[in-house]
Amino acid sequence: MTSDTLTIKRAAEIWNYLAALNSRARCDAIVLCCSYDLRTCDHACELMHSGYADTLLLSGNTGNWTRHIWSEPEAEIYYRRARSNGIAAQQIIVESGATNFGENISFSRQLLANASSVTFISKPYSLLRVKLTVERYWPGIEAYFSAPEIIFPDEVSNVVGVLGVIDEMVGDIDRIQRYPALGYQAPHTLPAEIIGAWRYLIAQGFTHHLVIDHGEP
Repeated sequence: MTSDTLTIKRAAEIWNYLAALNSRARCDAIVLCCSYDLRTCDHACELMHSGYADTLLLSGNTGNWTRHIWSEPEAEIYYRRARSNGIAAQQIIVESGATNFGENISFSRQLLANASSVTFISKPYSLLRVKLTVERYWPGIEAYFSAPEIIFPDEVSNVVGVLGVIDEMVGDIDRIQRYPALGYQAPHTLPAEIIGAWRYLIAQGFTHHLVIDHGEP
């Protein structure tokens, strides 16, 4: 097996682990953690049209990628996408201040103070981090987690490409280990094989999204 093939194999192991959550139920609202991948918006709109919720909250200002590709907040871009997908303006709440998952969740909680159940949507490989962040910042909420069906590596966003996604996943595994001690996420024990895959990818040079000092949520 070549190093390139092994890199994709180990990255796929991490993708599948991080994306394993996928549940849905009728909820008070859908909260969408915005990003560079507008397919997450399309997925949220599909759930809205299928009757899973009547309110769609779009949360996001800019992140590591989008600050370089868009000149306005992610939530504003997503708002136009949701409207083009047939979601009525009165069904949408735009939260354009959040710059990380902690703010996505805490700001959404403030705007949905009366909600008792929420479906959270993100990129597939962000689902576990979103879940751990919800457990920290919105304890007690009846939470579900969903993402569009995207196959790694063939269907990753061409905005960042396969190498960018691997870098991002390596950073996510780093945060899952470090952030509980900083109060950003609930604790989670990663399996030995996932830690092994993570270490292999770091050795291959996928280090651009590792936490520096205390990082950001």
